[in-house]
Amino acid sequence: MNIAVCVKQVPDASDVKIDKATGTMVRDGVPSILNPFDAYAVEEAIALKEKHGGNVTALTMGPPQAAEVLRHVVAMGVDDVMLLSDRAFAGADTWATSYTLGLGLKRLDNLDLVICGKQAIDGDTAQVGPGVAVNLGLPFVAYVRKVIEVGGGKMKVERLIEDGYEVVEVELPAVITVVKEINSPRMPSLKGKMKAKKLEVAPLSAADLGAILENIGLPGSPTKVVKVFSPPPKGKRETLVGTPDEQVSALVDRLAGIKVI
Repeated sequence: MNIAVCVKQVPDASDVKIDKATGTMVRDGVPSILNPFDAYAVEEAIALKEKHGGNVTALTMGPPQAAEVLRHVVAMGVDDVMLLSDRAFAGADTWATSYTLGLGLKRLDNLDLVICGKQAIDGDTAQVGPGVAVNLGLPFVAYVRKVIEVGGGKMKVERLIEDGYEVVEVELPAVITVVKEINSPRMPSLKGKMKAKKLEVAPLSAADLGAILENIGLPGSPTKVVKVFSPPPKGKRETLVGTPDEQVSALVDRLAGIKVI
């Protein structure tokens, strides 16, 4: 199988800061990581390759430093990478991102399957996977928790739904998004780390992709992020001070005074 997996470099969620003056996310000095949901997509792609043979290509859209997540997935076992990087891509919403990733994917020959994580932790929209499918004109299955079988130009999967799961059969090539229940991502191997260290990533620009400029970046984005902010705390608050024993005692006193209706 020839499989492509879409990955994204995101800020470490444990160290996210907001600029109060501009209302935007502070990225300078904030460590970046592979989007956690994408790790499950990478693992599933590698596992399918190991079972059925073929090749796995990981691609990402981002600034030049996004090459680091490509090195990480190569260390896990990905064969080839593609970095889509151009200042013209900046400010892209999910529509423009899906369009750009679609252009990159169209450069891959004989593609059987595209796998994405269910969503990115910095946007939480879960829109890029289905958007990519639309741009490629391929069938799409969301929230896949298990690949049951692949063969005969078709794939049978279990799709997670609100009260359980359902079994879906889809013709290949197709696009799927996966949830964390599907597998446990492997750790990078020593051999993989050595390969990743030597990896040279040549970025592809908008011109390389033949992109229509009106469809990429900020100009190609129907939606705009006006402001990002942490919601102010609500409700009555009280801080307990003193030693741990004094705080526990004070908390017990407060709870004892609460009336249960």
